[in-house]
Amino acid sequence: MADNRIRVLLVDDHQVVRRGLRTFLEVQDDIEVVGEASDGAEGVARTEELRPDVVLMDVKMPVMDGVEALRKLRELANPARVLIVTSFTEQRTVVPALRAGAAGYVYKDVDPDALAGAIRSVHAGHVLLQPEVAGALLSQEETNGGQGRGNSLTEREREVLGLIADGRSNREIARALVLSEKTVKTHVSNILMKLDLADRTQAALWAVRHGAAG
Repeated sequence: MADNRIRVLLVDDHQVVRRGLRTFLEVQDDIEVVGEASDGAEGVARTEELRPDVVLMDVKMPVMDGVEALRKLRELANPARVLIVTSFTEQRTVVPALRAGAAGYVYKDVDPDALAGAIRSVHAGHVLLQPEVAGALLSQEETNGGQGRGNSLTEREREVLGLIADGRSNREIARALVLSEKTVKTHVSNILMKLDLADRTQAALWAVRHGAAG
């Protein structure tokens, strides 16, 4: 049903890319493209205005790039899940975007089914990482230290963290641990605060790095 469709905003400075993405997505029964933006600043404004579920965002754009737009959305506490759409040659720019709060990334030459699957995945609360990017993030996390912070987690928080690392959404974690979704959200917030992490992506990587993953 239309009311259950995933609402998507396209943010890219190239009209032909936006048109291609829209063409990919309009054939999906469960996805609705609710708007477009041609730079990061407009993307932030449109995300606030339209409140999409998922934002497909380019990294390199005029006025405001994708990383800065992500930071602005975080400051505004906007709940939209951001999926970076990038070219292969921009891979090194993906790490800053993920650290700024992106839920994952896909390449611009992604096939339609994979793109739709990625949107559904991040909408469900999952994190999409390629091994080489996960490795780069883990390397940075190792440089920054932080292993001792894990000692402050309760046993339940460690269980939740392990399930985050497995890519589970809050709803799936709630089912697995027989908790309410609200309680899981509280645990996730406490984990991020205690580990001094910004989002679920960093929490998942911390868990892998420090052996807390299942």
